[in-house]
Amino acid sequence: MLLLLQSLAHLGIHLPMITIKDIARELGLSISTVGRALTDHPRISRETKERVQEAAERLGYVANTAARVMRGGSSHLISLLVPDIRSEFYSMVAHILSTGFESEGYHLTLSITDDDPNREMQQMRELMSARVAGVVIVPSANPRRETAEMLSKIPHVQLLRRIASLGDWFGLDDEQAIVDAANHLIGLGHKKIAYIGDNTFPTGKARYKGFRRAMTEAGLKIDDSLVLLGPPELKFGTEAVHKLVQGRKPATAIITGAVLVTLGVAEQLSKLNVKVPNQISIVGFGDGPWQRWWGPGLTTLKLPIEEITTGCALWLLHRLKTSRQQGKDPHIAVSPTTLVIRNSTAAPKSTRVLR
Repeated sequence: MLLLLQSLAHLGIHLPMITIKDIARELGLSISTVGRALTDHPRISRETKERVQEAAERLGYVANTAARVMRGGSSHLISLLVPDIRSEFYSMVAHILSTGFESEGYHLTLSITDDDPNREMQQMRELMSARVAGVVIVPSANPRRETAEMLSKIPHVQLLRRIASLGDWFGLDDEQAIVDAANHLIGLGHKKIAYIGDNTFPTGKARYKGFRRAMTEAGLKIDDSLVLLGPPELKFGTEAVHKLVQGRKPATAIITGAVLVTLGVAEQLSKLNVKVPNQISIVGFGDGPWQRWWGPGLTTLKLPIEEITTGCALWLLHRLKTSRQQGKDPHIAVSPTTLVIRNSTAAPKSTRVLR
């Protein structure tokens, strides 16, 4: 039978799709045994599973996922919902998750929400229709109630941002991260420190809280004209630097509170030919290749992307394998950032101005 199928295929002649019945007939096994072997049933021996898998590949068997889903099962798809994919952080997250899930027989799909609660809800509806096995979500600031209800029905875990009502979460110690950045600058003698970040998402709020905490603990007054809050986007970082340049009270240092904001600030400082750190010091957020190469080398907060993403993947796989329901007390995993000191920070000079 195998030789016949292969010969016909070479001639461009295709017979009807191979089924479990064909595999069973080829191996002299029952249909139920073959079905269980293909779904990795624990009661089927490893030897039988290998025989069935080898025959399935030889015969060109393709699992009818749609039929299984219609019977009430779930697919082998796990979806990642993120606000965008422009940030290096999210692209690395997608790669790490994909690798981890593939090794366990699952496939990663990507949904981009643009931080729009309505789009987020619609994406979840589509995923529920496809009966995804699980979801990793970076939630919007205010998810719709329907989104939360749908998530409650399937295994899921939050990454980076945390909405308390959505349960399990893997993220950063955002507040302490900015405390470390501010303390580094304060230790160098800076008092007029600007902060550029967001105050909309849980991550942004925690980071801004860290900035205020560090300044207060150091006995320094916060100059509100040097605090610029907006969306965690490249464009906002660019615009924020313009405002600082035009301001009457020059800052001697800048702390950024988001990956894309950091990129916008760095690009604009270069365009304005601001000398770093002679005119102004800067501590960024997120660490990748460009941060090492930019200007004098950017002092920045390195994020434990691999650690939190791998932990997130393993936790979700554990829930899928054990059919573990989310407990009353959600699983919370917090990872610290690391301050990487390069040459974009130095002691302030009395003649330094950002104008």
